[in-house]
Amino acid sequence: MPDGSAADAARPGTGEVTATIVVDAPVERVYAAFTTWHRQGEWIPRTQVRLRSGDGGAGSVVEAVTRVGPAVLRDEMIVDRLDPPYHVRVIHAGTILRGPGVMRCTPLRGGTRTQMVWHEWFQIPSGLAGRLAWSLLWPGSKASLTIALHRFARLVEAGALP
Repeated sequence: MPDGSAADAARPGTGEVTATIVVDAPVERVYAAFTTWHRQGEWIPRTQVRLRSGDGGAGSVVEAVTRVGPAVLRDEMIVDRLDPPYHVRVIHAGTILRGPGVMRCTPLRGGTRTQMVWHEWFQIPSGLAGRLAWSLLWPGSKASLTIALHRFARLVEAGALP
């Protein structure tokens, strides 16, 4: 049974979702754009993001609030590890969304392009209920993550981010 602690939230769950994109920009710019936390709402659909505490570095708390009609999903993330300009690890430590997430940037073709991989391991309820819930949620999660990354890439490539 989950104990509600940060250590419990850091445990990878069975609900995995990954999205990948290649951005026509150097790795440093892609990384800087991704870690400009308060601007993530510009590219994550229906979401407002703010830094609740800290300076955006390790130990900071980021809150993302997604609204779809009357439904509201509050995602509290602890910035766990930063390895500029290649790696970010967060821990989703909210009531509903729990589990680690990572973003990795890999420079390509002489440093003018960057492959960005965003991977999440959400904790879902065990048993049949969890499997059924994930089978319904996964396609939307994958599509949302992919749409977000395409918006992100367009903004970075246009020089609008960071």
